[in-house]
Amino acid sequence: MEQPGPTPPMGDSDEAPPPVRRRPPRPARGSGGAVERFAAALRRRVRSGASEAARASFAADSGDESAAGEPSSSSRRRDTSGDASSGGRGSGGGGAGGVDFSAFTFRAAAPVHRKAKESPLSSDAIFKQSHAGLFNLCIVVLVAVNSRLIIENLMKYGLLIRSDFWFNATSLRDWPLLMCCLSLPVFPLGAFAVEKLAFNNIITDAAATGLHIFLTTAEIVYPVLVILMCDSAVLSGFLLMFIACIVWLKLVSFAHTNHDIRKLITSGKKVDNELSAADIDNLQAPTLGSLAYFMMAPTLCYQPSYPRTPCIRKGWLIRQIILYLIFTGLQGFIIEQYINPIVVNSQHPLKGGLLNAVETVLKLSLPNVYLWLCMFYCLFHLWLNILAEILRFGDREFYKDWWNAKTIDEYWRKWNMPVHKWIVRHIYFPCMRNGISKEVAVFISFFVSAVLHELCVAVPCRILKFWAFLGIMLQIPLIVLTSYLKNKFRDTMVGNMIFWFFFCIYGQPMCVLLYYHDVMNRIN
Repeated sequence: MEQPGPTPPMGDSDEAPPPVRRRPPRPARGSGGAVERFAAALRRRVRSGASEAARASFAADSGDESAAGEPSSSSRRRDTSGDASSGGRGSGGGGAGGVDFSAFTFRAAAPVHRKAKESPLSSDAIFKQSHAGLFNLCIVVLVAVNSRLIIENLMKYGLLIRSDFWFNATSLRDWPLLMCCLSLPVFPLGAFAVEKLAFNNIITDAAATGLHIFLTTAEIVYPVLVILMCDSAVLSGFLLMFIACIVWLKLVSFAHTNHDIRKLITSGKKVDNELSAADIDNLQAPTLGSLAYFMMAPTLCYQPSYPRTPCIRKGWLIRQIILYLIFTGLQGFIIEQYINPIVVNSQHPLKGGLLNAVETVLKLSLPNVYLWLCMFYCLFHLWLNILAEILRFGDREFYKDWWNAKTIDEYWRKWNMPVHKWIVRHIYFPCMRNGISKEVAVFISFFVSAVLHELCVAVPCRILKFWAFLGIMLQIPLIVLTSYLKNKFRDTMVGNMIFWFFFCIYGQPMCVLLYYHDVMNRIN
């Protein structure tokens, strides 16, 4: 008789069949210890983990998520598919994909309510839930409501956009404004000549400062006089004042930065920290090339050198230009098709009835929000990135996530980064260095911003009502209010809702109505 050989290891032969899990014996009628034996068998089954997957399946099917760490029904079925196919049918519990529905978890005696839980929309649990479905509902409702408004507008007014919206025969009367805009580079050249004289010690530092004050003042007064003397369109005047204010901000930065560089180089002024290699490279006299690059670059803060990108992405640049043209046309369409009819058919908000003013502001708020968002995307994202790509300008942080701002102060620090950096560098920090309190420094910063906003709007409209000035200065009490609410409600989004209301629902539509009716009254 042959002797049996050694048993081969499991890895070298066919896998051993999984153990057949048998149901615990059911208690027989009339047996004294049957209940105890059934309970003991059930405890052994629970300890062995045989009903763990069944409990997870029951939790998934019944909506009970009390066992968060247990496997899901689908994963358990995949993991035990081999066991179900081999032993499920033999044990009588192989139905429904291998789930043993005879387990105690699926019986009526099994408890359904296992722990205390809050409703998903209760105050304690609402911020722990995902609201993606409700967000999708808001998007669907928004699309439906706006589709109705578009159809209603087209049925009522027809297509109002004209082919001569951006340029027509009457635009030729604005040629003095174009000539004024083309002559603005004279002032940066004058500022460069002043700095050359100052760095060569031909004129004193006080004389250089006086000449810079004269040049910056003349640069902002010159376009104001041209606009007031010419019968130009409001849009043309606004564009000229907008460009003039940008040049003025650049000239102030150029003069202030070089004044500080002269102090550090010529006077041997010490600083309170170590300078990096990049800081040392920027402590040099201006050149004509550095000035020309700065005047075209998408920044308002001068420095002799900037971070640069290695190359120009031509395909990316073409796509941005196409998007810029599309969104520019979309802005014109919103103005002509939606904003103009509402404004023309409205009454002065301060002279009509209260309900009529509220209804007009709310009606104007929706297209105004769309126009404002398109303007932001078109100017701060597309246009500034196009300039940066052409000039290989590296620092492209033109804005931050201002839409998530919880306070008005946070919004102003994230909305317009070029202006914010200019104000911090040339107004806020110098005030703090000279011993001015933080509150006064903030007030001065908003005051300068309010004056520039008023110039950009009041001069093209040829009226001085200070609506834009008051709109900016009233941001200071709103900063205090939203900061208090943020601390009161522990960093919730109450301040964010107040920001959206005052800027988009109330503030901007009210300013549009006020300036439009004041301009119409001036013309009539």
